[in-house]
Amino acid sequence: MAPMGIRLSPLGIAVFCLLGVGVIYHLYAGVLSSRIALFRQKRTVDLRDLLALSMEAAVQGGREVKRIREDNTLEEKSKGKTKEGASEKLTLGDLNSHRKMFYLIKNTYPYIQVNSEEHADAEGEATVWTRIIPEEILGKISGVKEVPAERITVWIDPLDATQEYTENLQKYVTTMVCVAVDGDPVIGVIHKPFTGYTAWGFVGEGSNVAPRASYNTNFPKVIVSRSHSGKVKSFVQVAFGNNTEVLPAGGAGYLSFLCFARPENLTDDTRSAELYTQKDGQSNRIITMRESPGTVDCSSCTASSLMYMLKSVGLGLQPCHTVLDEEICYKVLALLDPTDEEQETADIYIHVTYIKKWDICAGDAILRSLGGEMTTLKGEQINYSGTEGNKGGLLASIKTDHKALVKRLSPWEENRQ
Repeated sequence: MAPMGIRLSPLGIAVFCLLGVGVIYHLYAGVLSSRIALFRQKRTVDLRDLLALSMEAAVQGGREVKRIREDNTLEEKSKGKTKEGASEKLTLGDLNSHRKMFYLIKNTYPYIQVNSEEHADAEGEATVWTRIIPEEILGKISGVKEVPAERITVWIDPLDATQEYTENLQKYVTTMVCVAVDGDPVIGVIHKPFTGYTAWGFVGEGSNVAPRASYNTNFPKVIVSRSHSGKVKSFVQVAFGNNTEVLPAGGAGYLSFLCFARPENLTDDTRSAELYTQKDGQSNRIITMRESPGTVDCSSCTASSLMYMLKSVGLGLQPCHTVLDEEICYKVLALLDPTDEEQETADIYIHVTYIKKWDICAGDAILRSLGGEMTTLKGEQINYSGTEGNKGGLLASIKTDHKALVKRLSPWEENRQ
């Protein structure tokens, strides 16, 4: 109750309350706005840091892939079929690698979009990035490269070549990370768990791989997927001529990117065989087994029979970058300068069917970092935001007139797939 003789006006009370609110607003408006600005400022990402983080994620995922393969605890199952009808395998290596890679990136940058080939129902990993940037990155990329987080999409493939992984063909397996900004691939990382080799590229900044000195586009070697090599062969030969060599990557004895070490002295063997390479005027490319009474061209052998013949004469094998149907990254690396002394190479990579973006984004980024291009068969740039699939096929090249290559390709009809 108000003191005797004093009346409180409702209007006065309202004015007093409004004044109080005004004072509080002015006192805290500056603090609130500064905190909001600070929050917004923190939602940027240094791409140099993200490259280092991507490399660490690929390596950590690779450790899981290697450990599970060596422990033989794959727990293999099928997660369905591809559009071509092939069984799509899933293993504990895929899932554990996914957890390591996905949560390392999300724990470091929880506000960026990360798309993975796999999905884990279990709780995430409590992994934290050390924020150590390798010297090879510091030596090539100077200064901070900040980008707003909402413009970034990360694509990860926790285990590429699961089919070969289940067959213990270790040299074919990779883990991959790609960073896209506004849909453009900017950073690509491809890691080989069983050899420890990692290739990376940062568009406009640098890479740890390089293109070859020259490429042949008059009669190119074209890498295609083995699952539909027969269909693509006629498509390629219409564009580049009947003498064009089509490399059905993987299978049918075609071991692309294997380095074969010829020993000084071959021991006598019941097969009395000798490994040699025959020159075609461009590079050493035809692997054959010379046997009495004739020569066997191993492009007509199966992979297992070729391996048997090599082992039978005591030949050592040194793995390089292997190209298989499922391993899109290798088809891209086939266009680059080999890191080993001898290596099969290609001039152009063509893919005609539906493909997922986590399979191609890292390779696309590495190619772009070296001045190469990866487009649809119509020459359209691939956007790495939004949906996970690319329906327009692929054409990848480097140090060539890419637009001229596109013009030489006839339209690929959907019903031919």
